[in-house]
Amino acid sequence: MVRWSIHSPSFAAFRVKRGMGAGASSMMGPEGYGRGWGQTSLGDMPESCVAAVLLYLDPPEICKVARLNRAFRGAASADCVWAAKLPANYRYLAALAAAADDDSGGDGATEGNGSRCSSAAMIKKEIYARLCRPTPFDGGTKEFWMEKNKGGLCISISSKAMAITGIDDRRYWSHLSTEESRFHHVAYLQQIWWLEVAGEIDFCFPAGSYSLFFRLQLGRPHKYMGRRVYGCESIHGWNIKPTRFQLSTSDDQQATSQYYLNEPGNWILYHVGDFVVSSSDKLTNLKFSMMQIDCTHTKGGLCVDSVFIYPKGHRHEDCTICK
Repeated sequence: MVRWSIHSPSFAAFRVKRGMGAGASSMMGPEGYGRGWGQTSLGDMPESCVAAVLLYLDPPEICKVARLNRAFRGAASADCVWAAKLPANYRYLAALAAAADDDSGGDGATEGNGSRCSSAAMIKKEIYARLCRPTPFDGGTKEFWMEKNKGGLCISISSKAMAITGIDDRRYWSHLSTEESRFHHVAYLQQIWWLEVAGEIDFCFPAGSYSLFFRLQLGRPHKYMGRRVYGCESIHGWNIKPTRFQLSTSDDQQATSQYYLNEPGNWILYHVGDFVVSSSDKLTNLKFSMMQIDCTHTKGGLCVDSVFIYPKGHRHEDCTICK
């Protein structure tokens, strides 16, 4: 069997003989890929038509197809495409990002041209990219960002933003520096009779459903010869009674869950519950807590990192979830 390459002299002679010369040649260019005889190609599509197609793609896919040709590249930067991907209250989020950029002297505010994050000055694609990067607020004890794939809002709240019973008494608690936390520190419980951790946040969440988690670990984290290890000598008291978690919102939504803490050495996301935001324009007050107040026994060896708020159904690839 004879196999021809489209670039071989034999195929070129056959193409000329069959009258394929100019028409087939035009099929092979990057701007005219897929062109037939007397037909248009992807490169001939108006940008407005391409933009209408891109509305059905997720942001990472939009960035990929932008490499196809000039029309797709232009449409992939169009405001009408990215406006549909931004949350309804993106101006509120952009204002928080701009304030954080100002406080940090402009670090993190740049997007190509080094401009400050401004919903008025930046195109929608740049705003989306900026909001996908973490933005600290409330003195750096909280962060928000948008997930890149779907544009859902995520929030993390440091243990330093929470009220922790006995936190100022070094007999019970200490603050540890660690690279295993977004905030580079965790609260470590050595031993206590009464455990209570509580916090709250006021925020304009985009309308949707959200899940709240406590990120905890049994065992003191540290490194030995460059390897991640944990100290288990102080872990006790968590398998006698379950720890109780709660959340409540300003519109009277409530959720409660309880778990035995029994997985030392691993960071676990303990699912507290879900809540729904119906309006993107209103501040939602969200309160959350965890407690183990059975004073018949002590408990210790617990790391409290942070609270996470994610869009409901968000995939977690870097942490175990307990539900």
